[in-house]
Amino acid sequence: MTASPALPVPSPPSLDSGRHENGAKRAVRGTLVKVLLHERTDRGMTLEPFAARCVRRGEVHELLTTDRWTDVPGARVDRVGFLGFVELENGGVLDRGDRVLIGGEPVGTVLGFDGCHLPNHYNVVIHAPRLLTGRSLGLAPEIPVVFVPSD
Repeated sequence: MTASPALPVPSPPSLDSGRHENGAKRAVRGTLVKVLLHERTDRGMTLEPFAARCVRRGEVHELLTTDRWTDVPGARVDRVGFLGFVELENGGVLDRGDRVLIGGEPVGTVLGFDGCHLPNHYNVVIHAPRLLTGRSLGLAPEIPVVFVPSD
């Protein structure tokens, strides 16, 4: 009897799959309501298996950065810098790849979402060249935050 060859284990689909289906959208705007100052290298966040999340006016979500890039759903994110909490001024859709501006300055791009604090809030994970915190950026409450659609 001959053993059948092992079938390859399929890898999880990229969070970028389906991006060719996206059309135009408006920017999502908000205001920083609380600044966070710390960073961690052992956070253990998990990227949700979604490349987009709908958000509503008035919701408050946490913003954090990572200098590690991945497009694998369920990937663990340990290296994070905490920026703060943003209150959204309008509803819309946050997409992986959206550019994030704080006080008019580019901070990075949306990498994905961690839902460990749901239903209270999402952690919006922003990819940046280095870990950034509210302290390193000199953030203060009332600074505008904008999620700009990627090109």
